[in-house]
Amino acid sequence: MGLFRFLARMTIGLLFVGHGAQKLFGWFGGGGPEGTGEFFEQVGLRPGRRYAVAAGAAEAGGGLLFAMGAATPLAATAISSSMITAIKNVHWERGIWSTAGGYEYNLVLLAAVFGLTENGPGKWSVDGALGKSRWGTFWALAALAAGAAGSAAVLAAAEREADRHEAEGEPVTAGS
Repeated sequence: MGLFRFLARMTIGLLFVGHGAQKLFGWFGGGGPEGTGEFFEQVGLRPGRRYAVAAGAAEAGGGLLFAMGAATPLAATAISSSMITAIKNVHWERGIWSTAGGYEYNLVLLAAVFGLTENGPGKWSVDGALGKSRWGTFWALAALAAGAAGSAAVLAAAEREADRHEAEGEPVTAGS
C-alpha cells in the first residue's frame, strides 16, 4: 500500500509540475505565459496572461506539494481547481471522451487526487513524517469543494474583467 501511494503521488504530482512549467516558463513544449495566455483568451479567460500564470502556479505548486505528500488537502485543492476550470472552459462541450477532446482524463485525475487525499499520502511523505499519513473523507471532500469554489471564483473574476473592458470599449489582450 505504501509503494502504490508513493508512486501515484509522484507520478501525478510531478506531471502537474511539468504541466505548470509549460504555462509558466514554456518548458516541455508549452506556450509560456504569452502563448498560454492567448489560448486562455480564446476560451474566455481574460486577461489570458494573468490566468496562465495563476494556473501555472497552481499546477506547479500544487503538483510539487502533492508529489512530496505535503499539505495534501491544499495540494489537492490547487490541482482540483485547475482541472475543474479546464473541464468547464475547454473540455465540457466536447463530451466525456478524451479522443474527442473531452474531460475523461481530467475526471480521472480528479478521482485519483480525491482518493489519494482521502487515504492520505502514506508514511513515505512529508505529511506522514509529521504524523498525518491519512487525511480522511472530510478532507478529501473539503479539498474538492474548495477546488470547485476556487474555479468558480476565477471564472467569475474573468467574466467581470471581460465585462469591464467591454463596457469601457477596451480590447482585452493576453498581456493585460
